[in-house]
Amino acid sequence: MGTTDAEEFPHLTQKRKRDRSLVFKRSGSDHRKWKREQDSRLPAAGSREDPPRRAKRRRTGRGRGRDVYGSRQWVFSPRDLSAFRDRFIIVSYNILGVENASKHPDLYDRIDPQHLNWDTRKKQIHKELTCYNPSILCFQEVDRFNDLAYLLQKDGFVGVYKGRTGEASDGCAIFWKEEEFTLLHQEDIEFRKFGLRDNVAQLCLFKVSHNNSNMSKNKDASCQIAEPRSCRTLLVVNIHVLFNPNRGDIKLGQIRVLLERANKLSQEYGKTPVVISGDLNSMPQSAIYQFFTSSEIDILAYDRKKISGQIEFPLRQMPVIAQNDALRTPKCISYGMKYKWSEEEIRLAAGSRGYTHLQNPLKLCSAYQGIPGHDNTRDDNGEPLATSYHSKFMGTVDYIWHSSALVPVAVVETLPINVLKRLGGLPSECYDPAEKGHRRARVIVLNALRGLMLGFFIDMRWGSDHLALVCKFAFVDDANCSDTLHDL
Repeated sequence: MGTTDAEEFPHLTQKRKRDRSLVFKRSGSDHRKWKREQDSRLPAAGSREDPPRRAKRRRTGRGRGRDVYGSRQWVFSPRDLSAFRDRFIIVSYNILGVENASKHPDLYDRIDPQHLNWDTRKKQIHKELTCYNPSILCFQEVDRFNDLAYLLQKDGFVGVYKGRTGEASDGCAIFWKEEEFTLLHQEDIEFRKFGLRDNVAQLCLFKVSHNNSNMSKNKDASCQIAEPRSCRTLLVVNIHVLFNPNRGDIKLGQIRVLLERANKLSQEYGKTPVVISGDLNSMPQSAIYQFFTSSEIDILAYDRKKISGQIEFPLRQMPVIAQNDALRTPKCISYGMKYKWSEEEIRLAAGSRGYTHLQNPLKLCSAYQGIPGHDNTRDDNGEPLATSYHSKFMGTVDYIWHSSALVPVAVVETLPINVLKRLGGLPSECYDPAEKGHRRARVIVLNALRGLMLGFFIDMRWGSDHLALVCKFAFVDDANCSDTLHDL
């Protein structure tokens, strides 16, 4: 016999009951179906259409956005970008290598081993990606490329893979939709050739396909690689930087080589727009982060072991408020101090001995910093509070950077710290799709109520210990950018 609302939820206040009525609709049976109400002003999940322009939005504690995959939301730029019609969606995702997960069980001591199973995780990852309707995918920690290629080819994707050198079994992969982009040029960076360990990076130069309905139709469809200025191109860069917090010299060296090569390739093709995505293993408060946003860095002004700002054993035992404060710490400041680096460390970081000032040849901006977000998911600099979470780390190490020829239209918000804590770690548990009946219905009801109290809906379907970063970009046209960007 079915129970009444009062019997099943006697502790709910009248206000909570009214709130609950917004997300539950009674079905013909005694069970209740969870149903997220659609906001008619926003596009459907995965849609590339933008909402109508609204009043200028500031960061708020419970801002409204498009709910994606249960608990993550699209948030849109408050600026009028309607003049820029050529758009694409890119995802950067460290998907947790299978061997890395098996070699470090201590990082997932609160996760049921069955939820670390690759056959389960790859389906979760694929389902999540489908919700974003992406055009380009940049993966890190890939050691099952063929599995990904098989799943994604059904969605029209093709991809390229570059494995790490040495004994490591994982690497990086870039996938793109063939109907939207054509690969013009692809190259890899093996940092071992520069004495910078076994990490790798990928650079893919694409031509925008003119049969893409989201792109302009008035270009010359016959443009070829020999005439890069006559068609719209895009350079996508994917990297997984060395983890070791003590080797800031190696980290800086890898980033230096990457930026130099990306800049050269962009210049060769008429200053083509650049997107750099990946796991930098560096925090937003770090000097490495500042190197991306500024034109140069004096490496002797920073401690080599602290230049990435990594927090190795920080937050699991902290209260939520303390965690938020720790993740909102100010940027790394040198105070004019000079630290001692060996000649070899300087050579690795700067490329030559005796040269201690690194130059960033690209003018880059962070995609997430460019879209105002929510207080419970962003730090004071506008970056996500956390993009990765396991038993020994919680923080932000993943980024999407872009050149000035691109402008972020929208991003998918990450998860609040208190939601991550309730999940207990990533990858998170998932519901068994085969589970039927009253028990499953009750689980859905209780988790939806928990989502109401937290301000987000917890879906528990995350297939990695990192969260995917997702951004919709628009190309900035030279013809109309001067008037529009003047007001940005």
